[in-house]
This record gives sequence, structure tokens and C-alpha cells, in this order.
Amino acid sequence: MAVFTEVSNKEARELLRRLQLGELLMLRGIEGGIENTNYFLTSDAGEYVLTLFERLSAEQLPFYLHLMKHLAHAGIPVPDPQADGHGEILHQVAGKPAALATKLRGKSRLAPQAPHCAAVGQLLARMHLAARDFDRQQPNLRGLPWWNETVPVVLPHVGAEQAALLQSELAYQNHVAAGSAYAALPRGPIHADLFRDNVMFDGDELTGCFDFYFAGVDTWLFDLAVCLNDWCIDLPTGRHDEARASALLAAYQAVRPLTAAERELLPAMLRAGALRFWISRLWDFHLPREASMLKPHDPTHFERVLRERMQHAVHP
Repeated sequence: MAVFTEVSNKEARELLRRLQLGELLMLRGIEGGIENTNYFLTSDAGEYVLTLFERLSAEQLPFYLHLMKHLAHAGIPVPDPQADGHGEILHQVAGKPAALATKLRGKSRLAPQAPHCAAVGQLLARMHLAARDFDRQQPNLRGLPWWNETVPVVLPHVGAEQAALLQSELAYQNHVAAGSAYAALPRGPIHADLFRDNVMFDGDELTGCFDFYFAGVDTWLFDLAVCLNDWCIDLPTGRHDEARASALLAAYQAVRPLTAAERELLPAMLRAGALRFWISRLWDFHLPREASMLKPHDPTHFERVLRERMQHAVHP
């Protein structure tokens, strides 16, 4: 959500004209994040988020946008991509593929308590079930194949102890992925990035989630592990918070109970979720792109989470 591409008021007005969404009142760049260019856009027809895609291709993007549309139509509170007169929801702005989606009300809960975690667990299970009949396929582009490609790229930028941990954990995850229990895990479209700053609350009411641009078809358990690794840990130390985790897991399972294979592999997937974001943060930190307002995340945070997950296995 850093600004890599500047959008002029003229370009924003032209997009609104094509989508028949009124006159431009405000356009403001959004700080934070590192993947795409995002703006808050307000017209006399409503409030929206304009996203320009900096890495994803026009061939990849329909999966994300139509998944959001599918979930919105199923009653899941997610941003709804806006279509032009031809029904197209993928547009072009400033020479980049772009989307304009409805803006969710509320704000992020960056210090969540157990009730907020329970609301997230319920939402995640509802999303998994609602996406079962989504008819498009695209793998999780930041899944295991990407980890195998990217670890050698970041190794020269880390110390010997970190390099050894990256290599050993990657070998462990490849071993897990080759097993029969992993093959039995339920799969479908997942969010894959449902962090605290991607969920909105109005008071204690969960009003929606956004930023689906890491979504892909993968195991539902991996999606759950990514959530637990952000919502249910102590941020300074990376340590597991039992009360918040129990609330999230109970709420999730009230909608979709975990299978035996999922219960068996939750500790491994918690490690996988930590590894995935440690790798990507190392990549973004040491090999950054030029952008206005770009602030790469601290890679050592998920190194701490991974070490905690290795030392203290969590079972549902």
C-alpha cells in the first residue's frame, strides 16, 4: 500500500466517469504495505479504495477480483470491485492494471482481545466455506515453490545462524508437504494475509476484511495458521497467546470443524506461516523497490515467531 505510481486527479476523474460513479471529491495516497499502490478515493457516489497493481499481472488479477466479488455476493463483508458499463472489474489507471472497490467502514484493531479474535475466526471459516464453489483456479503464488526459489536469494543477506535456520526449516516444510497427512488437508481459495491491519471493526463489530492480493488456492489450515501467527501472539516476543488462540480456534471450528489431518499438522503449519512471512520480509527489506512512503516491515519479527513455534508446539 505504498505509493509506487502517482495518480493525478485527472486520471481519477476519468476512471469515475467510466464507472459512472460521480464526481471526484478527494484522492489521497495510503501509507503502509509494500506490494501495490493504494489511494482513498471519495466521490459524490461513495467512498472507495483505488488499487494499482505493481507486481501482479493482468492475467493473474481476475482471480483476486472475482474472488472478492464472489465473496461479497455470498454475504461476506469484503470490498466489492466496481464494474464499468461492460461489466469489467479490472481497469487501467496511469498505465497500470487497477481496481476500484468499496471502502469498508471502521478501523483496524491493532491490540485485539479474545472477542475480536473470535470474530476473525468465524469470518475466516465463513470465507472458506463461501469460496468452495468459486470456479477460478490460481495457486498461492507465495507458497512452497516460491519459498524454495526465494530462500537462496535472501541467504547472502543474513548471518550464518539465520541462514542455517532458513535452510533447515525449508527442508522440514518440504518434508511435511510430501506426506500423506498434508495431502489430506482440505483446500480451496484462501486469503493468505489476514493480519490485524487487514480487518476492520466498528466498535467491537467486525465490519469486514480486505487486501486479497495474496489469495490463492491452498490449504485452509495454512490460512488459519497465518491468522493465529498475527492475531494470537505477543508482538514484541512472538510468543503464543493461549486465550486469544483458543477464542479464534473455537469460533472457527463452530463454523467448520478441523479434520484429523488438520489437527495433526497445525503445529507444522504455524511454522510454515512464520517461515513464509520471514522470507518475504527479508526479500522486501534487502531487495526493496523505489516507492513514495515505502516502509518495509522488520524481518526479525517472524524469525522470533518461527523460533517460538519450533520450541512450543500448539495443538487445537
